[in-house]
This record gives sequence, structure tokens and C-alpha cells, in this order.
Amino acid sequence: MSTATARMKYPRVKNYYNGQFVDSSSSADLDVVSPVDGNLLSMVPMSSTDELNAAVDSAKKAFPGWSSLPIKERVQVFFKYRQLLERDLDELTALVSEENGKTWEEARAEVDKSIELTEFACSMPQLVSGEILEVSRGVECRIDHFPLGVVASIVPFNFPLMVPNWTMPNALVLGNTMIMKPSELVPLSCQRMAELLREAGLPDGVFNVINGGKEIVEGICDHKDIEAVSFVGSTKVAKLVYQRSTQNLKRCVALGGAKNHLFVLPDANPTMTATNVTASMSGCAGQRCMAASAMLAVGNVDPIINQIVEEARKVVPGKNLGAVISPVAKDRIESYITDAEKAGAKILLDGRGAKVEGKEGGTYVGPTVIDHVTPDMSVAKEEIFGPVISIMRTDTVDEAIKIENENPYGNAASVFTQSGGMARYVMEHASAGMIGVNIGVPVPREPFSFGGWNESRFGANDITGKSSIEFWTKLKKTTTKWNPEAGVNWMS
Repeated sequence: MSTATARMKYPRVKNYYNGQFVDSSSSADLDVVSPVDGNLLSMVPMSSTDELNAAVDSAKKAFPGWSSLPIKERVQVFFKYRQLLERDLDELTALVSEENGKTWEEARAEVDKSIELTEFACSMPQLVSGEILEVSRGVECRIDHFPLGVVASIVPFNFPLMVPNWTMPNALVLGNTMIMKPSELVPLSCQRMAELLREAGLPDGVFNVINGGKEIVEGICDHKDIEAVSFVGSTKVAKLVYQRSTQNLKRCVALGGAKNHLFVLPDANPTMTATNVTASMSGCAGQRCMAASAMLAVGNVDPIINQIVEEARKVVPGKNLGAVISPVAKDRIESYITDAEKAGAKILLDGRGAKVEGKEGGTYVGPTVIDHVTPDMSVAKEEIFGPVISIMRTDTVDEAIKIENENPYGNAASVFTQSGGMARYVMEHASAGMIGVNIGVPVPREPFSFGGWNESRFGANDITGKSSIEFWTKLKKTTTKWNPEAGVNWMS
């Protein structure tokens, strides 16, 4: 046993298929390091396409039996799975926190959201009961949802449990079998999820996990037996996954990055605005595609900006602010702050160089508020993925809307005002798929689906909520006529 292996907290990560955890044959491993303190948690293999093929074969063999079960029988597994998530709430919270760097409260919220997502999947029998209509005397048309077959889900580092539960419960309840590829930075939560599904009674081969990097992603996009691919990650990679999957005639929805704009108007409630803006920019250390990244200060809102700075000072790394995922991420985030300062922006609160006593190996960036940012600065245009907010000042709402509209992303936008008319105006003109009014993180709750516009999403439908039903299934339309007395008309 090597020195590194001896000091790992968890064993080397395994792949999962045919209902078994299988050691990868790959000799190429990456360290899984906790961003909280820099300690080595595990090692994850960079699996080969041969191992991907074995997982797909497992899912393909499981599909006929699983898909032939009535949906009311399939869903029983997920009632049990939900109970297991509740049973292991603290354990899962700790795992998410240590592999991702979230605070305990944020990690617990991620597990709670996974429970809610599973609850929605458990309601599927009531949502896909089919439609039937007598379209002519003695003639009926009906629509039924059928599963696609083997599907794949490629998930990111920032929500190691929640995003897998965006896709897995809905896709499986609807009768598909799945290959999941976790981020190599946070593979432990997906491994635990596989254990819980097996304990819940999910048949072997229905859910499979393959660890790896670019080779596995490309293999998923190219595999002839995978019918649909979902992806969550950066826009650069989302475009590539979407293009490669659809070029291979697969169904694909790929969610990318974001640059979410918060419109702050002079009549906004100062306390509500300051607390919401701060929570939005610093929650999950800013590592979420719904984080506030750019604030559009319309007119004189200096008192609100001052209050935002004071609220942000209460956000303390290692206490109520988690770590960013890696040293590379920390360096990248801090370089954005430095570049903005060199370009003439004013740093109102500087989070560079943050250290946490007793966790010197951790990777932390403090909350950062940057004022007098111009739309041409990189900090204003690009996704930072850290606890940083850039303030751009405008004289009118229309100027602010122009800035928001010209940004290529379109995940979310929020407006802070006490005027219903102004709120409606921003809601109608902002180019984003998810809108908030006096809410810093306008994430829809189930059954409403998650999904942005523009370069924040590629493909039709969503992978959560009711919209996901259309993505994970195909429709079969049946027309029947049993009554010979109905006669013949233009329909028959």
C-alpha cells in the first residue's frame, strides 16, 4: 500500500454496473482532495471506453425488464430511496460538505433538495397517465409515454448529490436505464447514491456509474446504444457535448454557465435587497449557475450598495462561507478581481488571500464586492464561479436591460423594486429563462422545471420538473375503432 493510499479517508472510487462495484482496470488515477482542508479523501480512476461499454451493456440488458414493469411498481423503489435519503441525512450532508467544500447548512439543503426531487419523481404515475379522447363517433385517440432506452447523465462538481438527482429519479421512474458520469472532483456522493439505490431494491443494471474524464464524456456522446444525454457544466463543454451528441443522432439537453444580473432600483427595500444580494453572490461560495454575479445599479442606490458591503462583511470564510473547489479555481477567481482593479474598478470588499485558521490547506476566497465595473471588463462578461459581485451603474432601466440582453448567457435575472410596473417591465424584457422579483436566487421548485435561455442551455425541454417528461420519453399515439356501426367518414 502506497503512502498516499494509506492516508486516504475513503477507499479508491469504483465503477458501478451490473449491480456491483467494480475496480477500474485503469492505472491512471486522480486525487480526490477536500477543498475544506486540503486532505486526501480518495482516488478516482480515469476509466476506459471498454469499461463504459460494459456499463452500457449492463443498462441495455436491464432495460426490457425494468421498462416492462408498470410505472406504479417502478416508483415503489423511489419511495424507499426517499426514506433512505432521510435516514442518512447527516451522513450525506457530511459527505457533500467535505468533497465539495460547502458549509454544513448548504450541504444539508442539497440533500433536502434531493429528497424533494425524489418526491416529484414519485408523483410521475399521476402525471403520465396518458390522454384519451373520442375524436369521432366510435373512434378514440390516446397518447402514452414510452421510455427511450439507455440514457446518460453527465454531472458537475458544484452539486455532487442534487444535480444527479435532477436526472436520475425522473429518467428511471419513466422506465429508462442510466449511465451516470460524475465529476472526477466529487465522485463520492454518486457512489453513495448507487449504494442507496441498490438498498432500495433497484434491479441490477438499471443505474450505473462510470468515473473518468474527457474520454468517457466523448464515449457517451458517441455510443450507439445511448439514446439521450443530459449534461450540466460550463458553456464551452455544454456546446461540445450537445454538438457531438446530436451529430450522433441522440437527444440532448446541455446546461451551461451563467452571468446572472440583479437589477437594483432606487425604491428597492434596502434590507431585503442587501441580504438577498449578499446571499445570492456568496451562497455555495458563488459556485452555482444561479449565483448573483453582476448587479445593475439603476440611479442612486448608494445606500443599498453600502448595506450590501456591510452584509457581505458578515460572511466569513470557514464559518458561513464554504471553500471553492480547488487551488486552480481560487487562483482563477482572484485573477478576475485583480484584472478588474487594474482596469479601474473599485474594490469595496476584497476577498483575495483568504485563510482559515486550522484549515490552511483549504481553498477559500472571501466575499468580494467590486464597484464601478464597466460592461467591457472580463469580470462583467464572464462567469467567475466565486463569491464575487460586480456592480455596473446605469441611469435608466433600459440601459441596464441593454447590458443584460447583450450578455451571451441567459440563466437568471432578478429585479429589486417595490413597483409592480417596473418589476413587470424587467420580467418582460430580461433575456433569461428564470426571473426573480425581490429574490436573489430564482430557482423554481418542483414541479416547475429548471432551465435557462441563450448560451445557458442547448437543446429542447428541461431535465427537471414536468418538462423533463418530454425529454426522457417518446410518445406513442394510438387510434382505435371497435364500433362497426360508427360507419366510415373522412377519418376512417
